Amino acid sequence: MIHDASLPEAELQQFQKRSLLVGIVGLALCGAGMLFNREEFFRSYLLAYLFWIGIALGCLAIVMLHHLSGGAWGIVIRRLLESATRTLPLMALLFLPIVFGLSHLYEWARPEALGDKILRHKSLYLNVPFFLVRAALYFAAWIAVVYFLNKWSLKQDQTAAPSLSRQLELLSGPGLVIYGATMTFASIDWVMSLEAHWFSTIYGLSFMVGQVLGAFAFVIAVAILLSSRKPLSEVISSEHLHDLGKLLLAFVMLWAYLAFSQFLIMFSGNLPEEIPWYIRRQQGGWRWIGLLLILLHFALPFLLLLSRSLKRDAKKLLAVAALVIAMRFVDLLWQVSPAFHPEGFHFNWMDLAAPAGIGGIWLASFARQLKGRPVLPLHDPFFQEAVQHGRE
Repeated sequence: MIHDASLPEAELQQFQKRSLLVGIVGLALCGAGMLFNREEFFRSYLLAYLFWIGIALGCLAIVMLHHLSGGAWGIVIRRLLESATRTLPLMALLFLPIVFGLSHLYEWARPEALGDKILRHKSLYLNVPFFLVRAALYFAAWIAVVYFLNKWSLKQDQTAAPSLSRQLELLSGPGLVIYGATMTFASIDWVMSLEAHWFSTIYGLSFMVGQVLGAFAFVIAVAILLSSRKPLSEVISSEHLHDLGKLLLAFVMLWAYLAFSQFLIMFSGNLPEEIPWYIRRQQGGWRWIGLLLILLHFALPFLLLLSRSLKRDAKKLLAVAALVIAMRFVDLLWQVSPAFHPEGFHFNWMDLAAPAGIGGIWLASFARQLKGRPVLPLHDPFFQEAVQHGRE
């Protein structure tokens, strides 16, 4: 019987301090880089921001999926997911540099954009005031859903009221609809409009699946790293890892399916406003990045995760999860950077400093959230069933 569901606070405190130090140093380096090259700073910052907010939002989607579907797999990682969702207010604050850099990032945000017929036609939607209003609405919606999910989850810990599970389920259905709608428009605003002449009707869905895939890989990695410490060591078993590995495989396949579907639709249509997006990504070194994505973002994880024994081996599954996390960053690099460097592959030192900076701050916040609450939902009605499932 588990009586204390808290992680060792001293270790979390130490990790939090180290992450915060890395974050401060990374952002300080980026601040220095901005003095010499503002364009590169904002581009690198946007790339890093999209990566880390993708993990937070992906965790939000996963926790809502679990409330709707149930299953032992979600019980053992639920508190990790919830801790990640509570970093969204921080991400709202970290969005401010992007606000100040709009004219450096988006051609439609510049005064001369009205001279372009297509951009002028889209200006009713793509304009700075409306962009800021939409961003505020996105964050307000996400934080509101996070607030109630975490409030009721904490109340369940305190009162053990069975009715709270039903409340969480009833919120998660509309919550997923809200996530899907807001993230579709956010992906258009923040990424697709970097090349505002281009559009794809499947892009929002593909972007969301990428977020969920990255979040699954992240939470699997964290769960494995913490599984040697109480109380997770008393709960997480190879059976739970096997379930999580199967879900990771499913989202790797779904990501590949959507990415290929978009590619096939674009080239089948052969329309001049659609195919330049891919042509830019097949020039110079970008074609090799695309090949790397095929091999390491899909083919290798797919083949490895087919193995039942690998999914039940913590060290091997951790290695696959780490690979997926790394390739999520490469995928975002492939989507974002060619908009600024269509001539060929380009990588600036701030493309590493910015993810380290934002990531250090985000991980410090994540560790702080883990300290604040039990790491296992002991009073969830299905908790004992989830523990028993791991012992079968």
